[in-house]
This record gives sequence, structure tokens and C-alpha cells, in this order.
Amino acid sequence: MELPRPLRSAVDAALVGVPTADLARAGEILSGRYRAETRDGRLHLSDDLFARAYIAARLPATFAALAASIDAVAQALPGFEPKSLLDVGAGPGTALWAATGRWPQIDAATLLEASRPIRRMGERLAEGSFGFAPDWREGTLGADLTALPAADLVTISYVLDELDPAALPMLVDRLWERTAGVLLVVEPGTPAGWRRILLVRDRLLALGAAIAAPCAHERTCPVTPPDWCHFAQRVARTRIHLRTKEAVVPFEDEKFIYLAASRAPVPVQRNRVLAPPRAGSGKVQLKLCSPDGALAETLVTKRNGERFREARRADWGDAVG
Repeated sequence: MELPRPLRSAVDAALVGVPTADLARAGEILSGRYRAETRDGRLHLSDDLFARAYIAARLPATFAALAASIDAVAQALPGFEPKSLLDVGAGPGTALWAATGRWPQIDAATLLEASRPIRRMGERLAEGSFGFAPDWREGTLGADLTALPAADLVTISYVLDELDPAALPMLVDRLWERTAGVLLVVEPGTPAGWRRILLVRDRLLALGAAIAAPCAHERTCPVTPPDWCHFAQRVARTRIHLRTKEAVVPFEDEKFIYLAASRAPVPVQRNRVLAPPRAGSGKVQLKLCSPDGALAETLVTKRNGERFREARRADWGDAVG
């Protein structure tokens, strides 16, 4: 997956004249803070250089994870056609680009972000790219979200690690109150990210939400440690991306986990593929989370006809019959 051409061009323009060595050093500091889930009271994106390092090194991967999650929502809820977006912890507006790419009818967006440098960067990247003016607002996850407009689609991605775990239930409540249609939460595909998603899931179920994806059911998650539920999206690296990360391989695999909760009933629950399929001669082995709440390894063979053909096309994270 690649960034949309207008966004890629805007990123390239924003990085003109910035020494690659400076981007690489700042990117390494950012990566260390993200991996350690550092909570020291300081913003990760505290100045312009960190904002530029973020769009060079992290934006392509977070966009890919959001776009894949949004695609899953569209498949699970084919009648969902949002016209408004609220993104909490918006960064450089990644969700805005991913959501409008799938649902071009979106004509209003409110983006809440605490970091002034990345907020300004997001405004720069989006300038002239949409048929409406995104409403950027300054605020933290602890802000009074009741001051924000409700939206058909509410998103929050890659920021729950910055929150005191004790504050998570109240944040979920506030996000759900702002949700007119679907709430989408995306987290890093780590055991810690998965555990946060489970806490969000439990809270949303208690609030009466319907789980649209990726779960095939609303029962207790059947995945148990040391395993954890997550997915992966391959990301094409641009030249500046390669240089910033001091990488050689022209792609990376972004691991992520997400949860989509809907106010409307989910039409049909389907099996979710929870690991890369293992294909052999005339057979495909699938690890599936099924609508009955079970987790099972399933062997699909040529004798299964259309189901076999679907299994051969299936990828990690897909919904299958």
C-alpha cells in the first residue's frame, strides 16, 4: 500500500531542505518512545523536526493500518456511508486521508490534536486537497469531548498508549457519545495494543454497541496469551522513507489491531482470518475466529468448491464464509 499521490507529493514538499541525517536521528528517538510506550508528560511530537520525522518515517505505516481498517468497516457495513468525521488524536490528519479515500462523500471533519507542530503539519499537508476546510482543534485526550461535534465516523488511532489506563473507560464513553454511526479504534499490533483493544471492546459492549470488525462475534475473545490478535499491512517505502529509516528493503510490514463498533446492527458476521493462510497442493489451512465464538484451525480443500476458491484468495485479516 502507498500514500495517495496528493499526500505523497505534499509530504515530499514538506521535507525539502531537511537533512536526512536529522530526520533519521529524530525518527529513531520517536521510534524508541513509541516502542517503550513512554509516558513522561511530554508530547512525542514536540517540535517541527519531530513532526517532519513522523511524516517521513511513520505516516505511511499508520495510513496503511487505518486504510485497511476502514476497508474492513466498509465490507462489514456496506450500507454505512458517512458524511462527517471526528478524529481524536489526529496527528497530521492520517484518518482524514484514509476515510475520504474510501468515502469521498465526507464533507465535514473535526480533528483534535494536542501537538501544535504536527497539527500545523497536518494543515499544510491537507491544504487545497479537500472540497471542505477541515476543522483543526487543539486539545488532549483528556479534553471535554462534549464540546466537539458528533460525527458519523469517529476515529482514534495509535494514541491510547499515551493515556493513563484508569482514564480509558471514561474516554471510550465520551467517544461513543460523539459517535452517530461507527467508532473505529486502531492500535499497534503488539500484545499491549491488543490488551487495550480488549478493554475498549468490553466497555463498548457494555454500552450496547455492535461489534462490526474484526471480531466475528460479541462473545469473550477466544485468543489467549502468549498469542494475541493482530494483523499486518505491507507498506511501500518511498526514497525519503528509506533514507529516514536507514533501510534497504523497499517495504515494511505494519502490524496493527483495530476495533470497529456500530450503532446499527451488523448485517452478517463472517469468519475472520487471524494469521497468514498456509497453502499447499489442493488445500489451504486457515486460522479462523468464527461467529460462534470459537478459534479454530480449518483445512479447506478442493472438495469444498467455492469455499476453497475463496480460501485461496484470502489474506490475513480477511472476512471469509
